[in-house]
Amino acid sequence: MMRGIRGAICAQTNTRLGVLQATTTLLALMLKENEVQTDQIASIFLTATPDLNADYPAYGARELGLTHVPLLCATEIDVPGAMPRVIRILVHFETGKKQNEIRHIYHGEAARLRPDLAREEQP
Repeated sequence: MMRGIRGAICAQTNTRLGVLQATTTLLALMLKENEVQTDQIASIFLTATPDLNADYPAYGARELGLTHVPLLCATEIDVPGAMPRVIRILVHFETGKKQNEIRHIYHGEAARLRPDLAREEQP
């Protein structure tokens, strides 16, 4: 079965280091919390709000060793008043888990985006 894991995090700064640290932190948590192995991943879609343009979030995924996983980056719609500096990730992966067993990760400030999915104790 193919499933998706969603996640979001706010980068501290619009710098290469800020974008890559936020991306690697979030993606590592998403994979760990859902017990995903690299060979289960079909693809990963990463987006960033327009105010994050210092580097591609996909480079963060490459830093985690995901060298053969297809990655795609895009810019989020520039909605007035939207939360700034947000990186969002959607991982498509093969699993036997049911939809309600998937642990979506909305980390730090980004937990406000999906309070219905955010846990009180973020990893």
